[in-house]
Amino acid sequence: MPTNRRRVTLKDVAARAGVSPMTASYAFTRPARVAPATRDRVLRAADELGYHPDAVGRALKSGRTQQLGVVFCEHLAYAFDDPQAAQFLAGVAEVCVEEGRGLTFIPTRGDADDADRVLSAAVDGFVLWTTAEDDPVLAGVAGDPRPAVIQGGPARQGIACVTQDDCGAAHAVAAQGLRDGRTPVVISFPLDRDRERMMTTGANLPPHAPFPVTDARLRGYRAAIEQAGLSWTSTPIAVVARNTQGDGFSAARELAPQLTPDALIIAMSDELATGAHQALRETHPAAAYLGWDASPAGLRLGITSVTNPLRDQGRRCALLALKPDQPNDEEIPWTIASGPEPG
Repeated sequence: MPTNRRRVTLKDVAARAGVSPMTASYAFTRPARVAPATRDRVLRAADELGYHPDAVGRALKSGRTQQLGVVFCEHLAYAFDDPQAAQFLAGVAEVCVEEGRGLTFIPTRGDADDADRVLSAAVDGFVLWTTAEDDPVLAGVAGDPRPAVIQGGPARQGIACVTQDDCGAAHAVAAQGLRDGRTPVVISFPLDRDRERMMTTGANLPPHAPFPVTDARLRGYRAAIEQAGLSWTSTPIAVVARNTQGDGFSAARELAPQLTPDALIIAMSDELATGAHQALRETHPAAAYLGWDASPAGLRLGITSVTNPLRDQGRRCALLALKPDQPNDEEIPWTIASGPEPG
């Protein structure tokens, strides 16, 4: 049943407590400036009247929102659909709970309004998912006084970076996969923000990919393939638009006519490797697979993978964004993990 009950205001609380509205406001926003007995009287009056402070107003006065913003260059649903992105967010969320902070998602769409959308968010700091070097959000966030941290890069002055040695890890995992004389193909992340799908070879790749993770892993794979005495320029490469099992499945189907029976499928993630395995398990049962992230599902399929503790990276990103004076001079360690050969 509708009522016409008037909303309780701070003036009502001040009147009940017998103080000025400014003193009542300070009792909530700057308690150190109010005598303890006076603050107790204000809080008691607020409780009696059912008054709740306006969180937005308090944030404007204090300059703090108690919110940490997470910026995704992927579709926002990717944060929940991708197991590793979900692990990263879980790490960020853990720190927010421990520190009493809220979590605000700030999706980007790849358009001219992205930077303004991010910078207008009412947050105290930013955690950015890896993006491309030419993403305009980077320049905007780097020039903002609020602390910012990016997972995976690119490195940018004014933004702390939490990453691992992707090039070294890619070289190591590819070298291990090539020890048995297998013939490699690569399933790669997107090369740039256009996310164009393509079938190509090493000879036709650009000299540099704006996505730092993609660029570093391609360089590592190339070094391992050439050290094995094979031709990088003739190595088939499928570039996908998104890091999903479906994209890995489609890429493997397109690569299939070029594969030898004992092909080595070098994928930039376990999601892509798992999709490729689903596509090729009947036609190429002797193929071997390399991935990244050492996911339980990938290891059960016998995929050899690079560990990539994204939950730990999420925690470190959040801590650095909330406490920017902490040291950040260590790369995330990695190892190579292999599951049992599928029966």
